[in-house]
Amino acid sequence: MQEANMKTLRRNVGYFTGRGGTIGYLINDQGTAVVDSQFPDTAAILISKLKEQSQRPIELLINTHHHGDHTAGNIAFKGLIGKAVAHENSRKNQKRVAEEQGAGSEQLYPDEVYKDKWSYKIGDETISLQYFGPAHTDGDSVVHFENANVVHMGDLIFNRRHPYIDKTAGASIENWIEVLRQVRKKYDRDAIFIFGHAGGSHPVTGGMNDIEAMENYLSGLLETVSKKLKAGAGREEIMAIREIEGGREWQGEGIERPLAAAYQELAQER
Repeated sequence: MQEANMKTLRRNVGYFTGRGGTIGYLINDQGTAVVDSQFPDTAAILISKLKEQSQRPIELLINTHHHGDHTAGNIAFKGLIGKAVAHENSRKNQKRVAEEQGAGSEQLYPDEVYKDKWSYKIGDETISLQYFGPAHTDGDSVVHFENANVVHMGDLIFNRRHPYIDKTAGASIENWIEVLRQVRKKYDRDAIFIFGHAGGSHPVTGGMNDIEAMENYLSGLLETVSKKLKAGAGREEIMAIREIEGGREWQGEGIERPLAAAYQELAQER
């Protein structure tokens, strides 16, 4: 487990690292909001740290998507929060996976969902959620703390780390690229972005250049696999690729995951 660490970024908005996807948070005079929950043990650490800083209630828990390293800790917030919110597909996916694993009793599901956009105000901060379409899954929310201008990207960004692309939950690499283009159009260069994951010593926060780098990585992934397929390569040869075009900064283990997803996506189109 990473060292459990809280860091404020701007205007009472910050992030927490522990085990799993990076958590975002807001603490102000009127209440607290949390984005993602990791696992029950690290969620408990976060809750304790939040209570040290504020006695105001935790009004809002947001899940950027359904994966367990972002939602398993929801259960630690039971009885402590005003509401839990996610995209409608995220809740469907969370329920489906929990039922498949026989883990329904270990879940706290979002009690409120949205389709396209959703917003909520806590004190002087407005928190807005937007769904741009299928990408990492078919239920990824981008969370914007508007006045702080901090954007939690969930797993839409794996900063210099090979991403998991969940085809079982409607992921689309092609549309993920478009989602990142839309993000770059919507938010300005003053925005601080929080990333779901980062590789090696790379940070879990960054700027617009990192969004563009991830976009280029995914484009390079499709280009790399497409060239091999056009040359007659089969799945075994695709899985032997060890570098993505334009993605040399993405190092370490896990390249097989995006290669398998790209092969599946492109082979189906042929």
